Amino acid sequence: MKKVKFIYNPFSGENEILKHLDTIIHLYQQQSMEIVPFRISMETPLENAFTTLDESYDHILAAGGDGTINQVVNIIKNKNIDLPLAILPVGTANDFAKHIGMSSNIEDSCKKILKGTPKDVDLGFANGKYFINVFSYGLFTDISQKTPTHLKNTIGKLAYYFNGIMELPTFKKMNISVESSEFNYDGSALIFFAFNGRTAGNINIAYKSEIDDGLLDIIIVKGDTLTKTLTSLFQFFKSEHLEIPGSFIHFRTSDLKVSCEDKSIVTDIDGEPGPSFPLNISCIKSGIKIIY
Repeated sequence: MKKVKFIYNPFSGENEILKHLDTIIHLYQQQSMEIVPFRISMETPLENAFTTLDESYDHILAAGGDGTINQVVNIIKNKNIDLPLAILPVGTANDFAKHIGMSSNIEDSCKKILKGTPKDVDLGFANGKYFINVFSYGLFTDISQKTPTHLKNTIGKLAYYFNGIMELPTFKKMNISVESSEFNYDGSALIFFAFNGRTAGNINIAYKSEIDDGLLDIIIVKGDTLTKTLTSLFQFFKSEHLEIPGSFIHFRTSDLKVSCEDKSIVTDIDGEPGPSFPLNISCIKSGIKIIY
């Protein structure tokens, strides 16, 4: 009987996963697979979940939000673990899981995984940290950190929209420098994204991005004036912004360097605290196998 390491965060999505543990175990047992659980907690390092992995394991099943998946991905890569990863979305946004078609219905997602096959997926890499969905900094990152979880759960992307409008008059634009073989930019920026996936906060931002093309989609919101910025953000939340010349910069690259005059600017990597400037960001083609 093949084993599956099941890593779950009991606190993600208001303890949602705890309601489905029996269903998950039942579905896997029906396929002659043994679930070996690991409960994420403050008392036990997540790395401990990976110490017993051997050739008897078929894949790793991770249940949690974007931040949990990011931590699992980084450990898999840093430990050179050659096992596919499957994702059950039970967090607040679950951006990457939704992008690959994982349903919020845990039973449906389990069945999809059990019928699925491992596929090569790209990874982003920023100053030694991996990301599977998005690296960001600027207004969006600030909004995400300030938006209460209960608002994200109840009104979704509207929570980001309203908080963004409130923060806009006082938010300080950044002076950034971006260097790549495809495009260079020196100027102001309100938001910077490097996408492997497509959405952040359930907002379809990089809707032209592909997770297996060996490229990251870079999107910069320039924020020239308050009027232009408000207009841009309106189109931004309607997912029409990449067709608007001038207000947005969009290009694809496999490698870039980013610097910012203000070294206190915080960055975000799949919902986790990101590295400091200057930044070296790259795309690792076929960096991990995901079952979907």
